Amino acid sequence: MINSLQKGDKIVTIAGIHGVINKVNEDGTISLEVSPGSYIKIEKSAISMEWTANINKTATTTTADKN
Repeated sequence: MINSLQKGDKIVTIAGIHGVINKVNEDGTISLEVSPGSYIKIEKSAISMEWTANINKTATTTTADKN
């Protein structure tokens, strides 16, 4: 999952920081937009696969419920 991340994906870090991927860097880091115009650089290993899957599952379920 971590290797398939791309710009626009919503993620959660192991520290609980939520954001949207702005750029996947060649050095194993990610530029993460945490609020409009605010970016932090994190290691890919800092992404919580469990929490990220959960937040994306919730977003998908909420969208499906609206239809």
